[in-house]
Amino acid sequence: MTIIAAPTDSAKRPVGQRLPATPVRPPRPAGYWERIDRLVAKAPPLTDAQRARIRVLVHQSAPRDEAA
Repeated sequence: MTIIAAPTDSAKRPVGQRLPATPVRPPRPAGYWERIDRLVAKAPPLTDAQRARIRVLVHQSAPRDEAA
């Protein structure tokens, strides 16, 4: 497979260098996971119907792109 870069990309990268496979994410801000833990602790538990719907969505065989 050949990767063709856009003209603006070729000026920034040496010839033949590929783009990274995954985007580089900035580091999480301080206290990120503590905030997530607080929000999760305050949330009500899921009902059985909610769990079932999530399970169906996660395990469905059709690609999610077609649903949109």
